[in-house]
Amino acid sequence: MKTEKSLSFKDEFGRKASIIEDALKKYLPSEDETPDVIHKAVHYSVFGRGKRIRPVLSMAAFEMFDEDVRYILPVACALEYIHTYSLIHDDLPAMDNDDMRRGKPTSHKVFGEAIAILAGDALLTHAFNVIFDAAIENKERMHLYLTAGKTIAQACDMDGLIGGQAIDINSAQYVDSPEKLMDMDLKKTGRLITASVTAGAIIGGAGAEEISAVKAFGEKLGLAFQVRDDILDSKENDIAPKKPTYVSVLGVDGSEQYVRELSNEALGSLRLFRGKAAFLSELTKNLVDRKA
Repeated sequence: MKTEKSLSFKDEFGRKASIIEDALKKYLPSEDETPDVIHKAVHYSVFGRGKRIRPVLSMAAFEMFDEDVRYILPVACALEYIHTYSLIHDDLPAMDNDDMRRGKPTSHKVFGEAIAILAGDALLTHAFNVIFDAAIENKERMHLYLTAGKTIAQACDMDGLIGGQAIDINSAQYVDSPEKLMDMDLKKTGRLITASVTAGAIIGGAGAEEISAVKAFGEKLGLAFQVRDDILDSKENDIAPKKPTYVSVLGVDGSEQYVRELSNEALGSLRLFRGKAAFLSELTKNLVDRKA
């Protein structure tokens, strides 16, 4: 694509993230809407210095098949709303009990547990409203939006994000092998990343073979992303983790090798698209090789 050829990877990522940032504001009610406390809580977390990786992945997958990004923006924003909801709930005392997120106090520390729970619920619900509105407004693509919406819903379901979180809560008891850890992370982290690129391809009008390749790419990238997170966490914290991680199960060297294997497999899934996947390929390398 012309844009990708004329801009550096960093600039291209910034271009996509900027478009998404504007759309996130467009699709959310004002924080002054009544009741203002829930709207302020939603805005506080959505615009809390997120990297926008999932919506950018979705847009990049879409742009391999269609250049008119206005069609992917509702889905891209829905994915970020869902991701933000999951973080709000992850941080709650009943879950990971975290006080800080992205350099700021977590939602429940600012607004209280009840409002934080409602903010997460609101974002999950609103995400699908945004997709349904897009389906109604773009009747020629209605089936594509419904298919993408179902793909995202499945990623959040009991066999996806929710199921992975349930395993994670009890992971110290149940996760005792690389296979079980991979199963947990495929659900908790991998499914939404996979859904991001798959939904982007669907809205772009990709065929069955192309969607299958994009899905395979997302699955490997999602795992590689989590393994890299575990490696970075192990370097930042000298204290032994409370829950099993790839580093505690495979060691640092084994985890580094696993990241390389997953990265190569992810990139291999993109060969079908050749030059059209240049941005996704570069993004993969940046995500799995990141230092922070």
